[in-house]
Amino acid sequence: MMTSQDWNRRDFLKTASSATLSALAAGYPVAALADSVTEKVPPPNADCLIILWMGGGMSATETFDPKRYVPFEKGMDPNRVLSTFPSIDTAVDHIKFSSGLERIAGVMDQGALIRTYTAGDLGFILHSRHQYQWHTGYAPPQTVAAPHLGAVVARTLGPRDPAVPAFIDIGQRFDVGESEELKAFHTAGFLGSEYGPFIVPYPDQAVDTVRPPKGMGIDRFQNRNRLYKKLLNASPIGRYGSDYQQESLVQSMEYAHRLLSSPAAKAFDLSLEPRRSLAKYLPSGVDPGALSQASFRRDGSYEAQTVTRFGLGCLLARRLVEVGARFIEVTTEYIPFLNWDTHEHGHKRLVDMKKQIDSPVAQLVLDLEERGLLDRTLIVLASEFSRDMMTEGKPGRKVKDQVFVPEKIEDEKHYGMHRHFTDAGCVLMFGGGIKKGFLYGETADERPCKTIKDRVVIEDLHATIYRAMGISPRHAYEIEQRPFYVTRDGLGKPIERLFA
Repeated sequence: MMTSQDWNRRDFLKTASSATLSALAAGYPVAALADSVTEKVPPPNADCLIILWMGGGMSATETFDPKRYVPFEKGMDPNRVLSTFPSIDTAVDHIKFSSGLERIAGVMDQGALIRTYTAGDLGFILHSRHQYQWHTGYAPPQTVAAPHLGAVVARTLGPRDPAVPAFIDIGQRFDVGESEELKAFHTAGFLGSEYGPFIVPYPDQAVDTVRPPKGMGIDRFQNRNRLYKKLLNASPIGRYGSDYQQESLVQSMEYAHRLLSSPAAKAFDLSLEPRRSLAKYLPSGVDPGALSQASFRRDGSYEAQTVTRFGLGCLLARRLVEVGARFIEVTTEYIPFLNWDTHEHGHKRLVDMKKQIDSPVAQLVLDLEERGLLDRTLIVLASEFSRDMMTEGKPGRKVKDQVFVPEKIEDEKHYGMHRHFTDAGCVLMFGGGIKKGFLYGETADERPCKTIKDRVVIEDLHATIYRAMGISPRHAYEIEQRPFYVTRDGLGKPIERLFA
């Protein structure tokens, strides 16, 4: 029998591909509250959910759970280093952040901070597997294609506005490293394509996603859509897919077509945003007028101007909330060995990552509050796990080290949190009935900085999110004659202390 320690990327791809094929053949998933449970689900606090995804492993001690600061010096002992940034005050007296997050610190009185999210024990650390678990609630492999959290929300609650996609994903490309693994959970799985993500990889060019291709008029686009439907039965999906999955795929095209002619499409056009407002979502020193140059080249190469993409994604998210979006995910983008995936140069890289997120996250909270939308919108900022300089995995459940740490640090590239730490990570939550200025969970002050009070696992975190949206954690869809619960085995329990 294969153990979790034996798992590798090839195994993940094999099972993900099998699950995808199974999804095509799956019939209509029937919604049911598991085991005829008669529990009373509280009324929803929120009707829109925004996930701000820090893909790659955001270090807690370098961001929202600062520990002892030790500045760099040649020959230093890495065991002494718990944080490479000093701590700063926030708007809440008993909560500290690490420096570089001053604007988010200023809105901490609007939200709650969890410091004890614990990632699953999946053996050898593979980012895409942990991201799969975070987004679906289940660890791969699964015998069915597990739906993304956004797809569950879209299927269970439906769109807020029929013309606006219920599930919108902003900022993640699929022509980068581990692309197939990322695709495995960016899907509605057995729920059907109509509940899958509307992908916007380049927020500065989002308006292009709601227009016919360049050179193609609307009439030609409509004819192409009709032809697509005719060809569907001749495709592999038509031959092997169930009637439900075929109809779901057609319905997804209908939704996209509806958006093209809707006034809501203007929300995707960031050129309509006043320049003064747009500037608040960008790092200081970035000229809003130069955004046409601040993007990724289409060949997929990485450019320094990526610092603007997350900010523009947050701005786009705010505009989409205003026109009736149901679920939005905005990511700093997971790319192996870049962004939050700090295998070296950890301190320097986090200086840059904090510049990316500090203004946009704070401004999103402030704008939604000013517009009277924050109470009905739940914002969740999270990552798949944390990082530490010395510990890989969890204390007592160590896995193979993937990063070299010298006995003495002579080079600044080794100064930072480079190893994957899964025992305690941070989650920020704003709006949606969540308490303001609230701290949940406690971690040790000395290495290993593990959870010592109020551990949070994925099923309980998801249950809390679903609770805010008015969905029972024991809600299930019957597929292949058995229930598939929205939290693992229906066991998720909302953290009621987080709610006001």
